[in-house]
Formats: sequence, C-alpha cells, structure tokens
Amino acid sequence: MVFIRSLLFALIFYAGTVYAVLSTLAVAGLGGDIRPHVSRWARFHRWCCRVIAGIESRIEGEVPQGKVIVAAKHQSMFETVELVLILHEPVIVLKQELADIPLWGKLATGYGAIAVQREGSASALRTMLRAAKSAVAAGRLILIFPEGTRVAPGEQPPLKSGFSGLYKQLGLPVTPVAIDSGRLWARNGFLKRPGIVTFRFGETIPPGLSRVEAEARVHAAINVLDTPH
Repeated sequence: MVFIRSLLFALIFYAGTVYAVLSTLAVAGLGGDIRPHVSRWARFHRWCCRVIAGIESRIEGEVPQGKVIVAAKHQSMFETVELVLILHEPVIVLKQELADIPLWGKLATGYGAIAVQREGSASALRTMLRAAKSAVAAGRLILIFPEGTRVAPGEQPPLKSGFSGLYKQLGLPVTPVAIDSGRLWARNGFLKRPGIVTFRFGETIPPGLSRVEAEARVHAAINVLDTPH
C-alpha cells in the first residue's frame, strides 16, 4: 500500500507541478506577482501529502512573524514546501543547483529565493547578504536550512558558514525549528509513509551572541527531535 500511495503521489503531484510551473511562468511573463501562485502550489502539495500519502503536519511552539531568521532542520523535500505555508511566504535560502533547474529555478528566484554556492565563497556570502537585507526591508522573514542540505535521521552535521554570516550581518533574532520528516520521507527516497511530521519551533535566540554560542544553540534546538532509525 505504501508503494501504491507513493506512486500515486508522484504521478499526481509532479503532473500538477508541471502545470503550476507553466502557468506561473505565464503570469511572470506578464509582470504579475507570482507569490500567490507559489502559495497555491504549496497548498496543492499539502493536499497531495495529506490525501494521497497520508502525511500531515503538527506545529509545536510559536510560529514567528516579522523580522526574524528561521533556521530549520532539513530531512526531506516535505518541509521545504510546507514551510512556505506555515511561515507565510518566507524568503528561502537555497543551494544554487536548485536555482539552476530549468524553468523551476527561474520561478524560485522570482519568488524571492536566495541562491548560494555550496562552497560559501566570500562573493557568494556577499550576494546572499544583499538579497537577505532586501527581503527584510520588504517585511519578509528569512528561512535557512543551516546544515546546508538534507540529512538522514540521526545525522547532525555542523552548521554551514552562511548561517553565521546572516546572523551577524542582519542583526536579527533566530527561531530554530526541529523537524522529523525523515522518519516518513527519506531524503532521496521514493516511498512516503503515512504519519505526522512535527515542526517544533524553539525558543527565539537573540541577536548579538558570539558565533560559537549562536551556532551551538541553533544546532541543539534543531536536533531535539532527531533520532536515528
């Protein structure tokens, strides 16, 4: 049954995504605001997860608003899309490879996503900071996955340098989010098991801490739900 539901999810969600990308590109070509269309696609993803795959979300803690950096655990594609809805259209820091995907990448950057190189060069960090400051000025919060990529349950790699650069230069508080989606949806897996994914919003970390303390507090908070298989 899990295989059948996963297959149906893939067929329906990705077919719908092709339509969403093409229709949103048309809107972008006419100069329209694509954010409502991205949110509509995210709601379609949520519907597919709930109705077809049997995956739902549970939110614990207080969802932040306003000028804040949200630092989230990253175990699957699920939270990348679900957080668009939970956080009300945040600006997402993502790896350059995703922005390079034909058509989809164009829409991601048009939505306001900030693409960064994996190596985290000084030039890449400056580009990220400029885009992040513009997003904050526009009243949107910043979402970053500080470990840099999806990881399996039980893996707790150190945070990438991009997080500390944002934290120091923006001077904003940070809300960490622990997520346990990897139990149901493996980072590179096809199968999607039914169940509940918890989004646990932790205590907000104030600005102005040392890099070591800020990273340690974020790292601990995003991993409170993390247990290996």
